[in-house]
Amino acid sequence: MTIYLSLTDPDRPAGAIPAKKEVAENIARYEKYTLNTYARPPIVFKHGKGCKIYDQDGKQYIDFTAGIAVNALGHADDQVAAIIADQAAKLIHLSNLYYNEWAGHLAQSLVRATLAGAGTCSHGLYRDVSPEGLGPKVFFSNSGTEANEGALKFARKYGKLLAASGKLGSGVSHGLKTDPNLKYNIVSFTRGFHGRSMGALSVTTNPKYQDPFTPLIPGIVHARYNMPSEVAAMVDERTCAVIVEPIQGEGGVHAASVEFLRTLRRRCDQVGAVLIYDEIQCGLGRTGKFWAHHHYPADCAPDIITLAKPLANGLPIGGIIVSHTIADLIKIGDHGTTFGGNPLACRVGHNVVSRISDNQFLASVQEKGEYLKHQIKSRLGSFIGADRIITETRGTGLIQGLQFDRDPSSIVSAALDRGLLLVSAGGNAIRLIPPLVVSKDEIDQGVSILVDVLKSKPWEA
Repeated sequence: MTIYLSLTDPDRPAGAIPAKKEVAENIARYEKYTLNTYARPPIVFKHGKGCKIYDQDGKQYIDFTAGIAVNALGHADDQVAAIIADQAAKLIHLSNLYYNEWAGHLAQSLVRATLAGAGTCSHGLYRDVSPEGLGPKVFFSNSGTEANEGALKFARKYGKLLAASGKLGSGVSHGLKTDPNLKYNIVSFTRGFHGRSMGALSVTTNPKYQDPFTPLIPGIVHARYNMPSEVAAMVDERTCAVIVEPIQGEGGVHAASVEFLRTLRRRCDQVGAVLIYDEIQCGLGRTGKFWAHHHYPADCAPDIITLAKPLANGLPIGGIIVSHTIADLIKIGDHGTTFGGNPLACRVGHNVVSRISDNQFLASVQEKGEYLKHQIKSRLGSFIGADRIITETRGTGLIQGLQFDRDPSSIVSAALDRGLLLVSAGGNAIRLIPPLVVSKDEIDQGVSILVDVLKSKPWEA
C-alpha cells in the first residue's frame, strides 16, 4: 500500500496534478458536454474499496470525505454490491402506483431504530407511540433536498389546518385572526444548509447560494443558531415550522446546545409549530448514535426527521420520518415522487440500516470518533490554538471539524496531492467525515498526511 507523505512532484503547485492522456480526454469530454457547476481537480476516480479510492492513473487515496458523508460502509461494500446485482436482475423501478417488496421493510427498520435509540422519550414524534401501530411514518424521496422540500410542505399544511381550526398556539397572542393563510412562516438558522431547490434554498441562510436565485419563497424567517434567548421573538403564532440541524455539517461542524434545542421544542409546542431536524448529514450513525438528536435529552425531540446521504450507501434515496399526528393530516395526492421508494434503493437501504443500527457497530463509531479526536489533538497539537493556524476543533463521532484562521483550500489541495481526500465547510473549516468503517490504522494514515501538509505550509506557496 502506498501512502504519499510528500508531494509526488514538488516543482508544481498544489492541486495541479498532471493527467495522463486518457484522463485528460475524459475531463475534456465532460467539460464539452455537461453543464459544469463544480470546481474539480484534474483527477478521474475509477474504483475504490473500503476507505480507499483509486484514480485513473492508479494512485491511491485515503477517503476522509465518504462522498460527503454518503459512503457510510465505504466503497464497493461486498454486501451492497451483491444486493444491487441481485435486485437489479429482479426489479429496479415500479413507481408509487404500486406496492413493492422492500419499501415497507425499510420504513419498518427506520422507525424501529429511531424508537429504540430514543429510549423512553415521549416528546415530538415519540409521543403517544403504541404497539397497535400508532407511531411515526416514513415517506421516501430521492435526495436530502427533496426530503426537506417534503417536510416543509407537510409543515405548511399542518399550519394551515391548525390556523383554520382557530388554534394558533398557546403562547402569547399577536392578535391574529382565525385564518389558514396566517400560519405559514418557517424559521431557519444561520450557517444552516438544507439543499438547493427553491424551498430548501430559501431556508439555507447563505447569500452565496441564495443571491443568484432570488426572490425565494415567502414566509422565511432567519434566526441565529444556538441563541436560545432569541427563540421566543423569532418563533410565534405565525410560525408553522422550525428547521434546524442538530449538528451543522456544511456550516462548519457546529453542534446545537441542549438549551437551544430544548427551547425550540418548548416554543414549538407553545405556538403549534412543527420542529424539523435535518439529520441528512449528521444522522444514520455518523455521531455514534443512530440519530444525532439521540445524544440529547428527551425533551429536545423533533416532530419530523429528514434523512438521506448514507441511507443506501451511494444509491440516491432520501426520507421523511413524521409523527403520527402529522401523518394523519397528509392525504392521498398531497405529495408524490416518481423514483422515491423504488425497490432497488429500498432493499439496499434496508441492508444499510440493519447494519449501522446495530449497537456494536454504533459503539465502534463512537470509539473510532474518540480515537480520531485524540489523534487530532495529539498529532496536530502544535498547530492548534487561538493564535495558530487551527483555532478550534469540534465534533462528535466521525464528524469532526477543524476551524482554520484562513481559507483552507490550499490545505485541501495539498492533502489531495499526498493522497488524502478532505472536504471544506463554511467559515474556513474542514470536515473529517470518513466512512463509518474506517480503521484506526487508516485514521493514523490520514492524520499523518494532514500533519505533513501543515508542516509544508501550503498557504505560503
